[in-house]
Amino acid sequence: MPTNSTPTAVLVHGAFADASTWTGVIAELQNDGIPVVAPPNPLRGLASDAAYIASVAAQIDGPVVLVGHSYGGALISMAGTTENVVGLVYVAAYVTEEGESLGELQGRFPLSPLVSNLKEATYPVEGAEPAVEVTIKAEAFPDIFAADVPEDVTKVLAVAQRPLAAGAFTETASAAAWKTKPSWALVAAADQAINPEVQRFAATRAGATIVELEGASHAVAVSQPKQVADLIRDAVRSTG
Repeated sequence: MPTNSTPTAVLVHGAFADASTWTGVIAELQNDGIPVVAPPNPLRGLASDAAYIASVAAQIDGPVVLVGHSYGGALISMAGTTENVVGLVYVAAYVTEEGESLGELQGRFPLSPLVSNLKEATYPVEGAEPAVEVTIKAEAFPDIFAADVPEDVTKVLAVAQRPLAAGAFTETASAAAWKTKPSWALVAAADQAINPEVQRFAATRAGATIVELEGASHAVAVSQPKQVADLIRDAVRSTG
């Protein structure tokens, strides 16, 4: 049974998605009595987004395991330096090194189809010129983001995308919490958004406990919530 020392799992979604992509994972964890929080990720920039996630974690009473999907992985690598964070779980995610950008990390390997299928738009910035944000082209979204998710679901996900500020790809990480906190990583072997080689390399570099799912798309939390929850449970139990 969970106790007061059971870490809270804080689930951080990535770009082109929102916290609802964790729905199946949340249900699995709640059935085990593991406390869960799935905050909105602002998707406006590495430093500001990580500061927001760190603030969410710091205000939770007791230990926290941060879970990051995709771009959320870079955020938990920074926010994980927060004192009450006891573990990090990366789900089809970027695991960044201090001083490294997402562009530098993924540039070590062949680019995924995501890169050539981004659609640009602008958004207003108070006191400055409009900034650029990106989404995945709707017609490419199913194959790139969620190839193992039913078509009716991908149609909804494609039009409900949360855009990512383009500047997030070049901003550099200010910390790498995996150097001092234990980490776990799930590699989605059929990911067309983040090259699985990027996931394997970065997770290995971090010394993470790695699980690889064959045939899993980038939306592995939607398509295989039990397997994702199993890895989070392992992290919670190991750090609780």
